[in-house]
Amino acid sequence: MIHLDQIVGFRIKRTFAETENAAFPRFVSALSHYLHFRPGWIMRASEASLHRADQQGASTDDAARLAADEETDWIARALTGESAAFAMLVDRYQQEIAAQMWRFSRDRNVHEELVQDVFVEVYRSLGNFRFESPLLHWMRKIAVRVGYRYWKAKERKKEKVFLSQFEYDSTQADSEQPRSAEEAGNLLHAMLEQLPARDRMILTLIYWEEHTVEEAAEVTGWSRSLVKVQAFRARKKLKELLEQQEAN
Repeated sequence: MIHLDQIVGFRIKRTFAETENAAFPRFVSALSHYLHFRPGWIMRASEASLHRADQQGASTDDAARLAADEETDWIARALTGESAAFAMLVDRYQQEIAAQMWRFSRDRNVHEELVQDVFVEVYRSLGNFRFESPLLHWMRKIAVRVGYRYWKAKERKKEKVFLSQFEYDSTQADSEQPRSAEEAGNLLHAMLEQLPARDRMILTLIYWEEHTVEEAAEVTGWSRSLVKVQAFRARKKLKELLEQQEAN
């Protein structure tokens, strides 16, 4: 019998933040095309980090190209109850999952709990994996569901982080000390957190994780037309939020 607390009680490597920062400029660039609005703090952080994004452009698909026979063996052994085999899968993909879940919460403790929740669900659902897609792709779909449930739970509790004008002003383009991509990313995350969970989800999937409409529909279970409508509404709400923050 595998003891889940032993498997998922791992220490998350902190370098996942570098993966997150690499995706940040693409997210800003994609959204600015639709919003027709370029807040100074976002664009400055985006441009300042582009060279790092180029250097860190290794695809998250790299893990999926590792020896398939080795991975298949680990899955088979994990299904028989061998904890060491499942621990191998956790070790291989914890970095990618940790980076993905950082988009759902910037609270370190909550983030680690979310990552652990993902791997618990992966373990419980492993028998349903049909090898029709890379294992990481399948894990990411589970991660999206875990993150969305967390957002919905916060929404029901009416928990929301409000962005202070001081925080926003400190990131303006004319600031004496330029902010890092991570700091700007944290601020953007706080702004997104003011949107409903459905809006945050679709913006994250399409613009941060760069899914197509079809892929976003598959992950969420929504129709393609609903994904398009939701994305349009979410962009509009985010634009209004940014304009309101700029005006204050």
